[in-house]
Amino acid sequence: MGYRRCGILAALLCILSFSATAQMVVRVTGGSIEGAAANGITSFKGIPFAAPPVGELRWKKPQPVVAWSGTKKATAYGAACMQDPAMLRFTSAPEDVSEDCLYLNVWTPAKAATDRLPVMVWIYGGGFAAGATSSSTYEGTRLAEKGVVVVSVAYRIGPFGFLAHPELSKESGKGSGNYGLQDMIAGLEWVKANVAAFGGDPRNVTIFGESAGGIAVSMLGASPAAKGLFAKAISESGGNFAPPRHTNEGGQNVPTLAVAAKFGADFLAKLGAQSLADARKLSSEQIQKALPPGLGGGFWPVADGDVLPGDQFVLYSQGKFNDTPVLIGTNSDEGALFVRGAVAPAEYEKQIRDGYGEGADKILAANPHATDADAATAAKNIFRDSAFAWPTWAWARLQSSKGKGPAYVYYYDHRTPQSPSGATHAAELTYVFRNLGTLPAVGGDSANSKPRPEDVAMSDLVSSYWTNFAKTGDPNGTGLPKWPAFTESAQNVMVLDEHSSARPIPNGAQLKALEDYYAWRRSQSPHQH
Repeated sequence: MGYRRCGILAALLCILSFSATAQMVVRVTGGSIEGAAANGITSFKGIPFAAPPVGELRWKKPQPVVAWSGTKKATAYGAACMQDPAMLRFTSAPEDVSEDCLYLNVWTPAKAATDRLPVMVWIYGGGFAAGATSSSTYEGTRLAEKGVVVVSVAYRIGPFGFLAHPELSKESGKGSGNYGLQDMIAGLEWVKANVAAFGGDPRNVTIFGESAGGIAVSMLGASPAAKGLFAKAISESGGNFAPPRHTNEGGQNVPTLAVAAKFGADFLAKLGAQSLADARKLSSEQIQKALPPGLGGGFWPVADGDVLPGDQFVLYSQGKFNDTPVLIGTNSDEGALFVRGAVAPAEYEKQIRDGYGEGADKILAANPHATDADAATAAKNIFRDSAFAWPTWAWARLQSSKGKGPAYVYYYDHRTPQSPSGATHAAELTYVFRNLGTLPAVGGDSANSKPRPEDVAMSDLVSSYWTNFAKTGDPNGTGLPKWPAFTESAQNVMVLDEHSSARPIPNGAQLKALEDYYAWRRSQSPHQH
């Protein structure tokens, strides 16, 4: 069967039957788009969800999409948002960057709009400085085969997404620096308005992301602007529950508005911009060239008092959050990607004492570091725990004690010949998306290696848990190891390894030491944002 075109009014109510080579036309905000179908999945790529954030729209919240006439071909990804193009090589994404980048993609297995399938909206990682929806790891076909509509949303990164400045705060009247988060919210608003045309259920949307994307998922959980835009949340190696950063406190990444605005003003001065108007006249290439290569640059979401109202730990403790079921977790050897080479015990101890103040003694005691080998392991683990595992643990405890939605927590420890010491950062991504053999989102683990039977089995397990959760708010299903909800009194996590099962949290002692540290930090500045 070929394809038939829906009239504008009928398009929202019909999805076209298709053959293995059919196209499909759907009406969305802004106009008509035509996707392509193959093997039961119809994909639409490069759909604009906001106006290009260029010229006067640079450093503003996303504006309504510019309408188009005729039918737009939606068969190629949009360009990645401005970043060091070299970073895109690590994710096997095209090295095509542009400031005009607010596009999203949809993969749907639906046969009719009335299917009302659960929707999973992907937010990529990359340290808020890199990342793209066009990575082969994030290709949504295989995940959509499990009965969900998959959407991936681009968002501005680096100074384009997270530059705060006193003039920008004055211009908005509400603080500045969170344009990337506002892009995600605009993408979710687009999903709410349009996903029914693709056979998705706008009332059953799960946001999911990894690393910076997982941190962003947690931020959306605390943002009043995201209220009602999602029903469930999955965070892989993410979470934002440390207090805001005032100086260089250990394990604290989100700056206060004052800190971020000074950083932004210094950056524009470095560019030679005398005013905001001058800065908006600079080319995107001039701005990008002022940054160090890779993930450097130092731009991050801001505790602006608006999109991010304040310290998430405090907000959740007060019940001020978007209460949904959550599925969250971390990997066993996350720090291996970030801490490499030898570490001397004295060097490790100095770093901990310099960064962690009154919490240093307990952290040092919980992480043995007497030898060079021990110190290297301790350095990797403090990175894992402060950046990823403690925020996840804090989130699980707050969600399970303050919310109605349950928390399901995992500890991913699937080992491969490439990573015999544990699962590295982002190692789970190719398993979740069922794209084994593609390059993981930060390079390394399963790159160019032929999947083993145990890899295929792990991919089927985690993708089943994730899609079950998206469908019902509970990852459990027939034939899967039982995954109990996490509670303060029964802190079991699903350990995903060769004998996947629910067990006590493996790095509990290290997390408790960090808990005491963060409580001390919070006591130093309880009312500051």
